[in-house]
Amino acid sequence: MAQQYSFDIVSEIDLQEVDNAVNQALKELSTRFDFKGSKSTVEFLKTDKKIRLTADDDMKLRNLQDILKTRIAGRKISMKALDFKPAEKAFEGTLRQDVTLISGIEQDHSKQIVRAIKDAKLKVQASIQGEQVRVTSKSKDDLQTAIQLVKSMPLSIPVQFTNYR
Repeated sequence: MAQQYSFDIVSEIDLQEVDNAVNQALKELSTRFDFKGSKSTVEFLKTDKKIRLTADDDMKLRNLQDILKTRIAGRKISMKALDFKPAEKAFEGTLRQDVTLISGIEQDHSKQIVRAIKDAKLKVQASIQGEQVRVTSKSKDDLQTAIQLVKSMPLSIPVQFTNYR
């Protein structure tokens, strides 16, 4: 039998890097003049895969979002991995906003990726396996073409390519 090559398309984020980014944001928050005496905080809820922002007013919340985005980008985490929920009123007149971390490829995104690969008529097989997509072929060149195709797709989630063998 001829050799089969494969790779997996996944959407993962390194929670330790997110934790480091949140800690850097907290450190910046404590040194910034415009946040002196403010009740603003950034909190990382690992078990829920969420970041909770709390700010005194709308402007401070936007500044907090900018700080977080800068720190996340500095840690080489895609902005597509952050899902900002609407801000809501919290205690003592503050605003609270949850930021959900997206990991894993949902079923509809998986189907979209598989459909695009099949429509390209490459000599590869794409199959959905839980929260990832496995692509196999007898040709490494066809796999490289499939990777380029998926990279060029306008997806709303970050994707990585792992287990290339």
